[in-house]
Amino acid sequence: MKRFIVLLTVYFLVWGSSSALAAASSHANLVEQKSQNSHSNPHGARLQEQGPHSSEVSANPYQARRHIYDKLSTVTGIPWYRLAAIDQYERTMTIANPKKRKTASNPVIGVVVEPPKWVGMLNPDLEDDNPKSIQLFKGIGKDGSGDDRANLNDDTDLLYSVASFIGSFGPHNDDFAIGLWNYYENSRAVQRIIQFSRLYEHFDRIQINERAFPLPVTATYAYRSTWGMGRHYGGFRIHEGTDIFAGHGVPVRSTCYGIIEVKGWNRLGGWRIGIRDINNLYHYYAHLSGYEKQIKQGDIVSPGQIIGWVGSSGYGKPGTSGKFPPHLHFGVYRDRGLMEYAFDPYPSLKKWEQDDKRKERAARKHSVKGKSS
Repeated sequence: MKRFIVLLTVYFLVWGSSSALAAASSHANLVEQKSQNSHSNPHGARLQEQGPHSSEVSANPYQARRHIYDKLSTVTGIPWYRLAAIDQYERTMTIANPKKRKTASNPVIGVVVEPPKWVGMLNPDLEDDNPKSIQLFKGIGKDGSGDDRANLNDDTDLLYSVASFIGSFGPHNDDFAIGLWNYYENSRAVQRIIQFSRLYEHFDRIQINERAFPLPVTATYAYRSTWGMGRHYGGFRIHEGTDIFAGHGVPVRSTCYGIIEVKGWNRLGGWRIGIRDINNLYHYYAHLSGYEKQIKQGDIVSPGQIIGWVGSSGYGKPGTSGKFPPHLHFGVYRDRGLMEYAFDPYPSLKKWEQDDKRKERAARKHSVKGKSS
Protein backbone atom coordinates (compact mmCIF):
# COMPACT_ATOMS: atom_id res chain seq x y z
CA MET A 1 0.00 0.00 0.00
CA LYS A 2 2.83 2.40 0.91
CA ARG A 3 4.53 1.63 -2.40
CA PHE A 4 1.34 2.43 -4.31
CA ILE A 5 0.97 5.77 -2.51
CA VAL A 6 4.58 6.66 -3.33
CA LEU A 7 4.08 5.79 -7.00
CA LEU A 8 0.83 7.73 -7.10
CA THR A 9 2.54 10.77 -5.58
CA VAL A 10 5.36 10.61 -8.13
CA TYR A 11 2.83 10.30 -10.93
CA PHE A 12 0.99 13.46 -9.93
CA LEU A 13 4.29 15.31 -9.52
CA VAL A 14 5.24 14.37 -13.09
CA TRP A 15 1.80 15.21 -14.41
CA GLY A 16 1.68 18.47 -12.46
CA SER A 17 5.08 19.63 -13.64
CA SER A 18 4.15 18.87 -17.25
CA SER A 19 0.91 20.86 -16.90
CA ALA A 20 2.68 23.79 -15.30
CA LEU A 21 5.25 23.96 -18.07
CA ALA A 22 2.52 23.81 -20.69
CA ALA A 23 0.60 26.63 -19.03
CA ALA A 24 3.72 28.80 -18.82
CA SER A 25 4.45 28.51 -22.55
CA SER A 26 3.85 31.79 -24.41
CA HIS A 27 1.78 32.20 -27.55
CA ALA A 28 4.92 33.07 -29.51
CA ASN A 29 6.56 29.80 -28.49
CA LEU A 30 3.47 27.84 -29.55
CA VAL A 31 3.53 29.50 -32.97
CA GLU A 32 7.24 28.77 -33.33
CA GLN A 33 6.68 25.14 -32.26
CA LYS A 34 4.00 24.67 -34.93
CA SER A 35 6.20 26.16 -37.64
CA GLN A 36 9.10 23.87 -36.72
CA ASN A 37 6.99 20.82 -35.93
CA SER A 38 8.20 18.81 -38.89
CA HIS A 39 11.80 19.13 -37.62
CA SER A 40 11.36 18.94 -33.83
CA ASN A 41 10.47 15.25 -33.63
CA PRO A 42 11.75 13.21 -36.59
CA HIS A 43 10.30 10.08 -34.97
CA GLY A 44 6.76 11.29 -35.23
CA ALA A 45 5.89 14.75 -36.49
CA ARG A 46 6.57 14.03 -40.14
CA LEU A 47 4.43 10.94 -39.89
CA GLN A 48 1.54 12.99 -38.62
CA GLU A 49 1.87 15.68 -41.30
CA GLN A 50 2.34 13.32 -44.23
CA GLY A 51 0.04 10.57 -43.03
CA PRO A 52 -2.93 9.32 -45.03
CA HIS A 53 -6.21 11.19 -44.88
CA SER A 54 -9.49 9.45 -44.07
CA SER A 55 -10.51 9.57 -47.74
CA GLU A 56 -7.30 7.72 -48.67
CA VAL A 57 -7.96 5.10 -46.01
CA SER A 58 -11.41 4.26 -47.34
CA ALA A 59 -10.23 4.37 -50.97
CA ASN A 60 -7.07 2.30 -50.55
CA PRO A 61 -6.51 0.86 -47.06
CA TYR A 62 -3.50 -1.15 -48.26
CA GLN A 63 -1.75 2.01 -49.45
CA ALA A 64 -2.49 3.75 -46.15
CA ARG A 65 -1.08 0.83 -44.17
CA ARG A 66 2.05 0.59 -46.32
CA HIS A 67 2.61 4.33 -45.80
CA ILE A 68 2.73 3.84 -42.03
CA TYR A 69 4.91 0.72 -42.28
CA ASP A 70 7.50 2.48 -44.44
CA LYS A 71 7.65 5.55 -42.21
CA LEU A 72 7.98 3.57 -39.00
CA SER A 73 10.54 1.30 -40.60
CA THR A 74 12.74 4.34 -41.18
CA VAL A 75 12.36 5.38 -37.54
CA THR A 76 12.71 2.00 -35.82
CA GLY A 77 15.04 0.20 -38.19
CA ILE A 78 12.59 -2.70 -38.34
CA PRO A 79 11.87 -3.84 -41.94
CA TRP A 80 8.41 -2.87 -43.18
CA TYR A 81 7.42 -6.50 -43.75
CA ARG A 82 7.95 -7.31 -40.06
CA LEU A 83 5.83 -4.35 -39.01
CA ALA A 84 3.18 -5.49 -41.51
CA ALA A 85 3.32 -9.02 -40.10
CA ILE A 86 2.74 -7.81 -36.52
CA ASP A 87 -0.14 -5.65 -37.67
CA GLN A 88 -1.70 -8.43 -39.76
CA TYR A 89 -1.48 -10.97 -36.94
CA GLU A 90 -3.26 -8.53 -34.64
CA ARG A 91 -5.92 -7.99 -37.30
CA THR A 92 -6.55 -11.74 -37.62
CA MET A 93 -6.92 -12.03 -33.85
CA THR A 94 -9.62 -9.35 -33.88
CA ILE A 95 -11.49 -11.18 -36.65
CA ALA A 96 -11.30 -14.43 -34.67
CA ASN A 97 -12.15 -12.83 -31.29
CA PRO A 98 -14.28 -9.76 -32.09
CA LYS A 99 -15.99 -9.60 -28.70
CA LYS A 100 -12.75 -9.65 -26.73
CA ARG A 101 -10.83 -7.05 -28.73
CA LYS A 102 -12.03 -3.46 -29.02
CA THR A 103 -10.73 -1.34 -31.88
CA ALA A 104 -11.16 2.30 -32.84
CA SER A 105 -13.67 3.12 -35.56
CA ASN A 106 -12.24 2.73 -39.08
CA PRO A 107 -8.66 1.96 -37.95
CA VAL A 108 -5.81 1.70 -40.46
CA ILE A 109 -3.68 -0.37 -38.11
CA GLY A 110 -5.09 -3.54 -36.51
CA VAL A 111 -3.00 -3.51 -33.32
CA VAL A 112 -4.95 -3.78 -30.06
CA VAL A 113 -3.35 -3.04 -26.67
CA GLU A 114 -5.23 -3.29 -23.38
CA PRO A 115 -5.15 -0.01 -21.35
CA PRO A 116 -3.24 -1.46 -18.34
CA LYS A 117 -0.48 -2.66 -20.66
CA TRP A 118 -0.42 0.68 -22.45
CA VAL A 119 -0.26 3.00 -19.42
CA GLY A 120 1.41 0.61 -16.95
CA MET A 121 -0.09 -1.93 -14.57
CA LEU A 122 0.18 0.34 -11.50
CA ASN A 123 -0.93 3.51 -13.28
CA PRO A 124 -4.17 4.75 -11.63
CA ASP A 125 -5.18 6.61 -14.82
CA LEU A 126 -6.15 4.11 -17.53
CA GLU A 127 -6.67 7.01 -19.96
CA ASP A 128 -3.20 8.45 -19.40
CA ASP A 129 -1.58 9.65 -22.64
CA ASN A 130 1.45 11.42 -21.17
CA PRO A 131 4.54 9.56 -22.47
CA LYS A 132 6.56 10.57 -19.37
CA SER A 133 4.14 9.21 -16.80
CA ILE A 134 3.47 6.10 -18.92
CA GLN A 135 7.21 5.43 -18.99
CA LEU A 136 7.36 5.99 -15.23
CA PHE A 137 4.78 3.26 -14.71
CA LYS A 138 6.54 0.99 -17.24
CA GLY A 139 3.71 1.07 -19.81
CA ILE A 140 4.52 0.42 -23.46
CA GLY A 141 2.68 3.50 -24.80
CA LYS A 142 4.86 5.89 -26.81
CA ASP A 143 4.41 8.93 -29.04
CA GLY A 144 4.93 7.84 -32.63
CA SER A 145 2.99 10.59 -34.39
CA GLY A 146 4.88 13.59 -32.99
CA ASP A 147 2.07 15.26 -31.01
CA ASP A 148 3.68 14.65 -27.60
CA ARG A 149 0.84 12.27 -26.69
CA ALA A 150 0.79 8.49 -26.46
CA ASN A 151 -2.70 7.98 -27.81
CA LEU A 152 -4.08 4.46 -27.48
CA ASN A 153 -6.46 5.16 -30.41
CA ASP A 154 -3.81 6.57 -32.74
CA ASP A 155 -2.70 4.15 -35.48
CA THR A 156 0.89 5.37 -35.60
CA ASP A 157 1.31 5.47 -31.81
CA LEU A 158 -0.05 1.92 -31.52
CA LEU A 159 2.25 0.26 -34.04
CA TYR A 160 5.25 2.37 -33.04
CA SER A 161 4.84 1.40 -29.38
CA VAL A 162 4.53 -2.34 -30.03
CA ALA A 163 7.36 -2.26 -32.57
CA SER A 164 9.60 -0.36 -30.15
CA PHE A 165 9.05 -2.95 -27.44
CA ILE A 166 9.73 -5.90 -29.76
CA GLY A 167 12.64 -4.15 -31.47
CA SER A 168 14.32 -3.37 -28.13
CA PHE A 169 15.57 -6.97 -28.00
CA GLY A 170 17.85 -6.47 -31.01
CA PRO A 171 17.94 -6.23 -34.83
CA HIS A 172 18.66 -9.83 -35.81
CA ASN A 173 16.21 -12.59 -36.77
CA ASP A 174 16.61 -14.40 -33.45
CA ASP A 175 16.22 -11.12 -31.57
CA PHE A 176 12.97 -10.45 -33.43
CA ALA A 177 11.63 -13.87 -32.39
CA ILE A 178 12.69 -13.23 -28.78
CA GLY A 179 10.99 -9.85 -28.81
CA LEU A 180 7.79 -11.42 -30.14
CA TRP A 181 7.85 -14.07 -27.43
CA ASN A 182 8.34 -11.48 -24.68
CA TYR A 183 5.44 -9.43 -26.01
CA TYR A 184 2.93 -12.19 -26.75
CA GLU A 185 4.21 -15.04 -24.54
CA ASN A 186 2.66 -17.38 -27.11
CA SER A 187 4.74 -19.59 -29.40
CA ARG A 188 1.91 -19.76 -31.95
CA ALA A 189 1.93 -15.97 -32.26
CA VAL A 190 5.68 -16.00 -32.85
CA GLN A 191 5.33 -18.65 -35.56
CA ARG A 192 2.47 -16.86 -37.32
CA ILE A 193 4.16 -13.44 -37.38
CA ILE A 194 7.40 -14.90 -38.74
CA GLN A 195 5.38 -16.72 -41.43
CA PHE A 196 3.51 -13.53 -42.38
CA SER A 197 6.81 -11.63 -42.46
CA ARG A 198 8.24 -14.14 -44.94
CA LEU A 199 5.19 -13.83 -47.18
CA TYR A 200 5.28 -10.02 -47.23
CA GLU A 201 9.03 -9.98 -47.87
CA HIS A 202 8.76 -12.58 -50.66
CA PHE A 203 5.95 -10.87 -52.59
CA ASP A 204 6.94 -7.31 -51.58
CA ARG A 205 3.33 -6.15 -51.32
CA ILE A 206 0.53 -6.19 -48.77
CA GLN A 207 -2.40 -7.24 -50.91
CA ILE A 208 -1.89 -11.00 -51.30
CA ASN A 209 -5.45 -12.20 -50.81
CA GLU A 210 -6.17 -13.74 -54.22
CA ARG A 211 -7.71 -17.23 -54.24
CA ALA A 212 -8.00 -20.18 -56.62
CA PHE A 213 -10.21 -23.26 -56.79
CA PRO A 214 -8.21 -26.31 -55.58
CA LEU A 215 -8.75 -28.22 -58.86
CA PRO A 216 -8.46 -26.89 -62.42
CA VAL A 217 -11.96 -25.81 -63.43
CA THR A 218 -11.34 -27.44 -66.82
CA ALA A 219 -11.14 -30.87 -65.11
CA THR A 220 -14.07 -33.20 -64.50
CA TYR A 221 -15.13 -33.11 -60.86
CA ALA A 222 -18.19 -32.98 -58.62
CA TYR A 223 -18.86 -31.72 -55.10
CA ARG A 224 -21.59 -30.60 -52.75
CA SER A 225 -21.75 -29.41 -49.16
CA THR A 226 -20.68 -32.28 -46.91
CA TRP A 227 -20.07 -30.21 -43.80
CA GLY A 228 -21.17 -31.90 -40.56
CA MET A 229 -21.89 -35.31 -42.04
CA GLY A 230 -20.99 -38.31 -39.89
CA ARG A 231 -17.73 -40.23 -40.14
CA HIS A 232 -17.10 -43.56 -38.43
CA TYR A 233 -13.53 -44.60 -39.19
CA GLY A 234 -11.39 -43.87 -36.14
CA GLY A 235 -14.46 -43.21 -33.98
CA PHE A 236 -17.58 -41.20 -34.64
CA ARG A 237 -16.83 -37.64 -35.77
CA ILE A 238 -18.32 -35.00 -38.03
CA HIS A 239 -16.97 -34.08 -41.43
CA GLU A 240 -15.01 -30.81 -41.22
CA GLY A 241 -14.66 -29.95 -44.87
CA THR A 242 -15.85 -30.50 -48.43
CA ASP A 243 -15.16 -33.58 -50.56
CA ILE A 244 -14.42 -32.86 -54.23
CA PHE A 245 -14.64 -36.07 -56.25
CA ALA A 246 -12.42 -36.33 -59.31
CA GLY A 247 -10.34 -38.84 -61.21
CA HIS A 248 -7.16 -40.27 -59.73
CA GLY A 249 -4.24 -37.98 -60.62
CA VAL A 250 -6.15 -34.75 -61.27
CA PRO A 251 -3.87 -31.85 -60.18
CA VAL A 252 -4.48 -30.30 -56.76
CA ARG A 253 -3.61 -26.61 -56.53
CA SER A 254 -2.88 -24.15 -53.78
CA THR A 255 -5.92 -22.00 -53.11
CA CYS A 256 -3.90 -19.11 -51.68
CA TYR A 257 -0.62 -17.31 -51.16
CA GLY A 258 0.82 -19.11 -48.18
CA ILE A 259 3.47 -21.24 -46.52
CA ILE A 260 3.44 -25.04 -46.44
CA GLU A 261 3.13 -25.69 -42.74
CA VAL A 262 2.52 -29.46 -42.78
CA LYS A 263 3.35 -32.17 -45.30
CA GLY A 264 3.26 -35.93 -44.80
CA TRP A 265 1.16 -38.89 -43.77
CA ASN A 266 -1.87 -38.73 -41.51
CA ARG A 267 -3.77 -41.89 -40.49
CA LEU A 268 -7.12 -40.36 -41.43
CA GLY A 269 -6.13 -37.93 -44.17
CA GLY A 270 -3.47 -40.03 -45.86
CA TRP A 271 -0.95 -37.99 -47.81
CA ARG A 272 -1.91 -34.45 -46.90
CA ILE A 273 -0.68 -30.85 -47.02
CA GLY A 274 -1.52 -27.87 -44.78
CA ILE A 275 -0.93 -24.31 -46.00
CA ARG A 276 -1.14 -21.17 -43.82
CA ASP A 277 -2.29 -18.01 -45.62
CA ILE A 278 -1.83 -14.33 -44.76
CA ASN A 279 -5.26 -14.20 -43.07
CA ASN A 280 -4.17 -16.88 -40.58
CA LEU A 281 -6.35 -19.52 -42.22
CA TYR A 282 -5.06 -23.08 -42.47
CA HIS A 283 -5.95 -24.71 -45.81
CA TYR A 284 -6.02 -28.51 -45.49
CA TYR A 285 -5.75 -30.91 -48.46
CA ALA A 286 -6.14 -34.65 -47.77
CA HIS A 287 -6.21 -38.09 -49.50
CA LEU A 288 -3.60 -37.10 -52.10
CA SER A 289 -1.99 -39.74 -54.32
CA GLY A 290 1.31 -37.86 -54.20
CA TYR A 291 3.05 -34.48 -54.03
CA GLU A 292 4.60 -32.20 -56.62
CA LYS A 293 8.28 -33.18 -56.39
CA GLN A 294 9.76 -29.74 -55.81
CA ILE A 295 7.62 -28.60 -52.87
CA LYS A 296 8.62 -29.11 -49.26
CA GLN A 297 7.58 -27.97 -45.80
CA GLY A 298 8.31 -24.27 -45.34
CA ASP A 299 7.98 -23.40 -49.04
CA ILE A 300 6.00 -20.36 -50.18
CA VAL A 301 3.22 -21.07 -52.69
CA SER A 302 0.84 -19.02 -54.85
CA PRO A 303 -2.80 -19.48 -55.90
CA GLY A 304 -3.13 -22.07 -58.66
CA GLN A 305 0.31 -23.61 -58.05
CA ILE A 306 0.22 -27.43 -58.27
CA ILE A 307 1.02 -29.07 -54.94
CA GLY A 308 -0.13 -32.67 -55.54
CA TRP A 309 -2.71 -34.95 -57.15
CA VAL A 310 -6.11 -36.38 -56.27
CA GLY A 311 -6.00 -39.84 -54.71
CA SER A 312 -7.65 -42.14 -52.18
CA SER A 313 -4.95 -42.42 -49.51
CA GLY A 314 -5.68 -42.71 -45.81
CA TYR A 315 -7.64 -44.68 -43.21
CA GLY A 316 -4.67 -46.77 -42.18
CA LYS A 317 -0.89 -47.06 -41.93
CA PRO A 318 1.39 -45.10 -44.34
CA GLY A 319 0.70 -46.07 -47.91
CA THR A 320 -2.87 -47.26 -47.35
CA SER A 321 -5.05 -46.43 -50.36
CA GLY A 322 -8.24 -47.42 -52.12
CA LYS A 323 -10.65 -47.63 -49.17
CA PHE A 324 -12.91 -45.02 -50.82
CA PRO A 325 -13.31 -43.39 -54.26
CA PRO A 326 -10.59 -40.87 -55.21
CA HIS A 327 -11.38 -37.36 -54.05
CA LEU A 328 -9.87 -34.30 -52.43
CA HIS A 329 -10.92 -33.49 -48.90
CA PHE A 330 -10.53 -29.72 -48.46
CA GLY A 331 -10.91 -27.97 -45.12
CA VAL A 332 -10.26 -24.51 -43.68
CA TYR A 333 -9.38 -23.68 -40.06
CA ARG A 334 -9.14 -20.29 -38.35
CA ASP A 335 -6.52 -19.62 -35.68
CA ARG A 336 -7.90 -17.98 -32.51
CA GLY A 337 -4.53 -17.58 -30.79
CA LEU A 338 -4.47 -20.68 -28.59
CA MET A 339 -6.56 -23.03 -30.71
CA GLU A 340 -8.06 -23.43 -34.17
CA TYR A 341 -11.58 -24.15 -35.30
CA ALA A 342 -12.93 -25.43 -38.61
CA PHE A 343 -15.65 -23.73 -40.61
CA ASP A 344 -17.56 -24.75 -43.73
CA PRO A 345 -15.42 -24.09 -46.84
CA TYR A 346 -18.23 -24.80 -49.30
CA PRO A 347 -19.34 -21.14 -49.83
CA SER A 348 -15.73 -20.12 -50.45
CA LEU A 349 -15.20 -22.99 -52.88
CA LYS A 350 -18.25 -21.96 -54.91
CA LYS A 351 -16.97 -18.38 -55.16
CA TRP A 352 -13.43 -19.43 -56.11
CA GLU A 353 -14.83 -21.81 -58.72
CA GLN A 354 -16.98 -19.08 -60.28
CA ASP A 355 -14.05 -16.64 -60.30
CA ASP A 356 -11.76 -19.18 -61.98
CA LYS A 357 -14.41 -20.02 -64.58
CA ARG A 358 -14.74 -16.32 -65.43
CA LYS A 359 -10.97 -16.06 -65.82
CA GLU A 360 -10.95 -19.18 -68.01
CA ARG A 361 -13.68 -17.78 -70.27
CA ALA A 362 -11.86 -14.45 -70.51
CA ALA A 363 -8.60 -16.23 -71.39
CA ARG A 364 -10.29 -18.30 -74.12
CA LYS A 365 -11.98 -15.20 -75.54
CA HIS A 366 -8.68 -13.32 -75.57
CA SER A 367 -6.94 -16.27 -77.24
CA VAL A 368 -9.57 -16.50 -80.00
CA LYS A 369 -9.45 -12.74 -80.53
CA GLY A 370 -5.65 -12.87 -80.78
CA LYS A 371 -5.73 -15.63 -83.40
CA SER A 372 -8.35 -13.84 -85.51
CA SER A 373 -6.34 -10.65 -85.55
